[in-house]
Amino acid sequence: MQKQAFEGNDEVLVPIGGGKDSVVTLELLSDKRNCRPFIINPRKASMASAEIAGFKEEQIIRLSRSIDPNLLELNAAGLLNGHTPFSAMLAFTSVLVAAIYGIGEIALSNESSANEPTIPGTNINHQYSKSLDFEEDFRDYISEYVTGGIDYYSYLRPLNEIQIAGIFSGFNAHFPSFKSCNVGSKTDSWCGACPKCLFTYIILAVFLTKDQLTDIFGEDLFEKEILLHPFEQLCGLANEKPFECVGTLDEVNAALREIIKNCNGELPFLLQHYAKHPEKEVNTVEGMASFLTAFEPNHIPSAEDIQLLKDKIHAL
Repeated sequence: MQKQAFEGNDEVLVPIGGGKDSVVTLELLSDKRNCRPFIINPRKASMASAEIAGFKEEQIIRLSRSIDPNLLELNAAGLLNGHTPFSAMLAFTSVLVAAIYGIGEIALSNESSANEPTIPGTNINHQYSKSLDFEEDFRDYISEYVTGGIDYYSYLRPLNEIQIAGIFSGFNAHFPSFKSCNVGSKTDSWCGACPKCLFTYIILAVFLTKDQLTDIFGEDLFEKEILLHPFEQLCGLANEKPFECVGTLDEVNAALREIIKNCNGELPFLLQHYAKHPEKEVNTVEGMASFLTAFEPNHIPSAEDIQLLKDKIHAL
């Protein structure tokens, strides 16, 4: 395949998954830019994300993806599932969609936290295709071999999970519909029993009230004893992080310290357990402040779009 000459328009293609991250990207960028939501295998949460952000159904680019029946047959015969590099597949598909629609930019929603290794003693993240390394490799590949007319980047790359949760907490119209649970994705629900549900609960608890969290998740996850092991994985009391898209150990610990500091009355079960480990529980106000003001390296092409992010985190 030869490199193609392509001059995209000023639109921004924004892939939507139905979780808080892509909501933040779409809500912020669509305020100033001409955005096109893009959804692979639409579900209730992802469609709601775009519609609540003000997009009509006909403005949403939708694509269906299916698994090769041969793979399903092999799986039924007892062969193990392999990893599906969904974010890499999304990257290549987004470039194809952008080219078809004449769109010049693709804005993903991968944050700086996605760079933390999942396996201790290595630089291995469980999803390389969400990391800054992949973003830079992919940008180089597209520019050298495909076209120089499409700019692929992550709009949330400068931010951490705490900042994203803080910005998302201002978009309360999305609270009833967003979903960040892989287990409950097919039923449009929070399973309330996985590391991703618990992490989302923790990071939002810094900014939302207990009543708001209960309305979203249907229960107080801090009171669930079955979540003790994933809780220890998330905050570093266990040996390994969960193989899920969750925040860094430092982010989780900073969030838990802030939640405990602001908690009135008796601590719920998981926070009581955390408080028994002073090496994790010791509060440092500077720690939270450093997370709220951080701004990491990124490839966002527009200075105006960068300033919009900086203004949002300054207001947290």
